[in-house]
Amino acid sequence: MTRATFESELEELKRDILKMGTMVEQAIHDAVKSLADRDPQLAEKVVHEDDIADKLQLEIENKCLTLLALQQPIARDLRIIGTAMKIVTDLERMGDHAVDIARVTIRIHNQPLIKPLIDIPRMAQITKSMVKSALTAYVSGDTEEARKLAEADHEVDHLYNQVFRELLVYMMEDPRTISQATHLLFVASHLERIGDHATNLGEWIVYAVTGKREDLNR
Repeated sequence: MTRATFESELEELKRDILKMGTMVEQAIHDAVKSLADRDPQLAEKVVHEDDIADKLQLEIENKCLTLLALQQPIARDLRIIGTAMKIVTDLERMGDHAVDIARVTIRIHNQPLIKPLIDIPRMAQITKSMVKSALTAYVSGDTEEARKLAEADHEVDHLYNQVFRELLVYMMEDPRTISQATHLLFVASHLERIGDHATNLGEWIVYAVTGKREDLNR
């Protein structure tokens, strides 16, 4: 494999990761929208399309392994390929969390919501933006953009704690809300975990560019 061919393969790898990341962004959006609108059809779409993202993950991983075998890259090239495999793993897990949110919709869509959804959609918006920022940083090699993901993750954590406290009050005041409140807590927890995985992307991007590991989840 010539250097030009190798560079072309790396660019294709980036495009595939961008495609998968865009699918995850959409899954987060659709999952929370399905909950807010109590739309089980949209939730089922999220569940179904996760299979497509999983298939793309396997294709990306196979391309990475092929590049490692054929090119035997060193230094930065090796980091780029290795981090690509780590990035798609985090993206796949984010997609799984979106599916879990969609499954909550399927379980409770016929129930009136015990409270208006305010902080949960806000969490979804921030996590979606985090994924988008991470992908932009990945393509451009922008380590400062990657590090900023930690700040957004702190905001997600703050909102999660707020949702937790509010729902706990609902459950204490009216035991009839416990079942749905628990489901909504799961949703908030899934979004909080998506934020953590998005921050992981930032760590992998910093490593790919600098060769140094930084803990952004502090």
